[in-house]
Amino acid sequence: MKNHKDSQDKIIKQLVDFIREEVEKSKTNGLVCGLSGGIDSAVIAYLSIRAIGNEKVSLFHLPEDELEIVHTEDAKLIAKELNTELKIINITPMLKEIIKIIPEIGKNLLAKGNLKARIRGVILYSIANIENKLVIGTSNKSELSIGYGTKYGDLAADFFPLGDIYKTRVFEIAKCLEINQRIITKAPTAGLWVNQTDEEEIGVSYEKLDSFLRGYELKQGEEVLAKELILNPDQIKKIKELMKNSQHKREMPKIYRREEGNL
Repeated sequence: MKNHKDSQDKIIKQLVDFIREEVEKSKTNGLVCGLSGGIDSAVIAYLSIRAIGNEKVSLFHLPEDELEIVHTEDAKLIAKELNTELKIINITPMLKEIIKIIPEIGKNLLAKGNLKARIRGVILYSIANIENKLVIGTSNKSELSIGYGTKYGDLAADFFPLGDIYKTRVFEIAKCLEINQRIITKAPTAGLWVNQTDEEEIGVSYEKLDSFLRGYELKQGEEVLAKELILNPDQIKKIKELMKNSQHKREMPKIYRREEGNL
């Protein structure tokens, strides 16, 4: 048990050092963090403040009227426990104005959900410009591996401290940081539409997803993984398709390379 705690303490120290070094290298004034009320952004907020102090971390909660007020209350709880100011900007007016211009967005659940994420990304980067700060990303390795995120939305960030940390490990880090139990036990959600949860949308629990991704990374055979994790063929197929089809989210946009001598 002690070795497990030592392992968590070690990774927390490494993450804190990484965040501090990225800010120092950037020569900026600190960090802008979108605080959703969920576990990933809570962990990032805790690590950021431990790294550079709460006076250099700007916390923003960006709710909209369709989602439950519980997320706002949870974001307030996190900020209160961190003794840090939380600024709240409701994105509903911006969302409605864009849908007025492009009504089709309002009829498409995915397009509307992604628009919410992109509005949040625009706000965070605009604030970062004003305050001369970096936007810190909250996505973890599980999400990045299967493309569970919105391009130019929550995937818009200057760096991702949790980008090589699986979701199940994020829960362990949160416990070690003594983040409020209410945040740890709530169902993870991207906050894109009402009653949306990560695991329901992905089609498998984070525990099974992470075990599969770890095994895949270690080049274990699919048959072994399926047997050990009790995953059915459809679940394995879906995870692999998500990994393959989201490759573009993990790369810079392709650039055409002209032939040599063709200026």
